Amino acid sequence: MHVVHARRAVAAIFFMFGTFLGAWASRIRDIKAVLGVEEAGFGLILLAMASGAFVAFPFTGHWVDRFGAVRVTKLFAFGLLTMFVVLSVGVTVLLMVPIAFLTGFCIGGLDVSMNGWGAEVEKALGRPVMSSYHGLYSLGAAVGAAAGAGALWLDLSVLVHFALWGALMGVLLTAAARVGWTSDRRSPGSGKSPFLAIPTGALLLVGLMALASALAEGAVTDWAAIYQIEELGFSSARAVIGFSIFSIAMVVMRLAGDQLIARFGPVKVVRISGCAAFVGTVLIVWGANIWVVWLGCAIMGLGNAVIFPVAMSRAAADPVLSPGTAIAAVATLGYGAYLLGPPVLGFIGQVLSLRASFALVAVLALIIPFAAGALKVRR
Repeated sequence: MHVVHARRAVAAIFFMFGTFLGAWASRIRDIKAVLGVEEAGFGLILLAMASGAFVAFPFTGHWVDRFGAVRVTKLFAFGLLTMFVVLSVGVTVLLMVPIAFLTGFCIGGLDVSMNGWGAEVEKALGRPVMSSYHGLYSLGAAVGAAAGAGALWLDLSVLVHFALWGALMGVLLTAAARVGWTSDRRSPGSGKSPFLAIPTGALLLVGLMALASALAEGAVTDWAAIYQIEELGFSSARAVIGFSIFSIAMVVMRLAGDQLIARFGPVKVVRISGCAAFVGTVLIVWGANIWVVWLGCAIMGLGNAVIFPVAMSRAAADPVLSPGTAIAAVATLGYGAYLLGPPVLGFIGQVLSLRASFALVAVLALIIPFAAGALKVRR
């Protein structure tokens, strides 16, 4: 067992995870066409996928504590690889809904377990590495989307595209799975490890930081371009650039985040990041021209980049709850905000305006600097 090899294995799984989500996003239009559904019908499939993830969180937290993060991570990684390919054979809504649920279950399970394994490697190394893991996830999503664009250019069917990409990522996953690692386990009844944990105290503040950051990412992903087109009058070509700037800033900051956290500490880095997230969102709300909005997207991406990774590290080190349970609890808040937040923002946008929706995101960003002190682990 070598910690450097384990770090590379976890990094490979984070990257692979991101590529699958990027590939899926790149073929949504084609999948909708095959299924013959409009937005409402496809929304049912997305709801099934989200439901699967939410169901997986508490189970995975329990399994990580019982069987070890490394074993559960490898199981869910191969499960997601399989379900990614199976997604391409769902040709009816009746067939696609259970496939989407099982895929979401693997997504939620892998999200919790790989963060658990990553936290163990981080602890063994004695220095922060979680931010770079999430940076590789973001980079993987971009690579998967770019490969999807290539598949579209080659006119590959969804089945051929997903099968080829699954085979390629299968080689990477097999190499990662061969790395040996021994995870800590907890026997049944040892420690405080409820099946479904609701974070309290300091861990609740950590979860709220993850929620605010995930909501901001979901807002930019789903609504930034529409906001710029409909309310600011920008062209479609210019509007989509804002999301690209946000995503690039996220990747750059996440890859650099470990060194910053090691030098200045997580509390100081997160406080500054939270202030940047607030300022960036305010610029998007206030921006009257494209340059101010693009600057806001960049600052917003830099500000939100390290929040979720740091929250995962803090959850794994919680002195009250077991690592698996704590990570699952925080992930539920963050993932819930990412999935359910954008529809809420859309409702606010319909009743008031999308500018008001982004103003709410800016206000919630203030949670981050004020709650950053909760990142200190008090034993």
